[in-house]
Amino acid sequence: MTWRPMSNRIEILHERFPVIAIVGRPNVGKSALFNRIVGRRKAVVLEVPGLTRDRNFETAEWGGRQFVVVDTGGYEVEGVETGAGPLKTEMREQAMLAIEEADAVILLTDAREGVTPLDEEVLAILRRSKKPMLLAANKCDNPGQENLASDFYRLGVEEVFAVSALHGTGVADLLDAVLERLPAAPVASDGAETGIRIAVVGRQNVGKSTLVNALLGQQRVITADLPGTTRDAIDTTFRRGDQVYTLIDTAGIRRRGKIERGIEGLSVISARASLARCDVALVVIDAAQGLTAQDAHVAGYAAEAGRAVIVAVNKWDLFEDKTERSAGEFAKRLREEWGFLSWAPIQFISAKSGQRVTTLFEMVARAHAAFHRDVPTRDLNRALAEILAHQSPPVRSGRQLQIKYITQVGRRPPAFALFVNDPKLLHFSYERYLLNQLRMRWDFEGTPVRLVLRTKAPPRES
Repeated sequence: MTWRPMSNRIEILHERFPVIAIVGRPNVGKSALFNRIVGRRKAVVLEVPGLTRDRNFETAEWGGRQFVVVDTGGYEVEGVETGAGPLKTEMREQAMLAIEEADAVILLTDAREGVTPLDEEVLAILRRSKKPMLLAANKCDNPGQENLASDFYRLGVEEVFAVSALHGTGVADLLDAVLERLPAAPVASDGAETGIRIAVVGRQNVGKSTLVNALLGQQRVITADLPGTTRDAIDTTFRRGDQVYTLIDTAGIRRRGKIERGIEGLSVISARASLARCDVALVVIDAAQGLTAQDAHVAGYAAEAGRAVIVAVNKWDLFEDKTERSAGEFAKRLREEWGFLSWAPIQFISAKSGQRVTTLFEMVARAHAAFHRDVPTRDLNRALAEILAHQSPPVRSGRQLQIKYITQVGRRPPAFALFVNDPKLLHFSYERYLLNQLRMRWDFEGTPVRLVLRTKAPPRES
């Protein structure tokens, strides 16, 4: 696969299916309903007001129709543990954006608490938007509580759906009603392609969400100078030029011993799960703070997941002595301390100013191609003969490793089987030599490469 320059135009592709937004005040169960509709536990759910801060997208299917479900943060937040006013404002804006993008809106309320002034405020906004709207009273977890939903009829709505997101009661009727209000056909359907899947990972507050917004050219996720602003893994599918990408903004990862229970623990699980389903991991570090033990742990998670990796050194515009020499010294130190990622390219960027951000697309394309690369068996064995002739395996305890054959046995990442006389005779230094030779001959920069040793007779070359 040869990389070619692409247009800078970004086209968000979530609109390929009709969009349903779930809105409402904090802690009424929006994330629980979101998970119930999409059929898996994607959004983090805990009994804490204001937990969901971004719009959380996922495709779902009901009654033979596919659509996008959007989980939002609470319209207004009281008692969020940060107490940050600007953050509250951004959460309100995210909810408003979800309403603007939606084809239909579910206003979720709490049947146990009844009508509140904030419910009335959100309803007024929805009426002004003139979007199809359904009101659902959540937490009707047993038949005796369904009567509580009738209190919401005094808001002047035609129908109130009594539901239990926890148990699924009433959700089917709600979805049937939603489908009746959606457009007759998918909007600009492009199929279910996800393209190159990129996970943006790093420790807390290194600028991951700012980088996501810079890559997309819009305020897709909330940014704030507060550790832990992003808690769910946020997916955005978009097209840039001829290439489709799915970009995953993840919660900040701490090393295991520093992870707090509850919200942060669930967020780390979500971030590591995002690594497992991506093709390329952008490991973001903060240049101003330098390399930290936490950075190494995050990078280790990406390498452990077997993903292609690019290291993005962010906030380079704040670095006191940002010369070519200082960049080289920083990269040299990173290579020395992160020997396990010696194959990962490094780029110095500023997500805030956009400096060198678009070059990451070029690097991602190359790493993705290497991650999926196939090498013909005949070419591998011709190269193996040259590699062995240039430097033969060392003799250990009077015995020498004999490599009879090589063939590729896996992609994502590339894996090669070596058929040998005794796997115990492969010294780590010679293994490194073999890997370096494979990387040099087939340009495996950006992806891990694995060797598997086998002793049985090699297959016949067809």
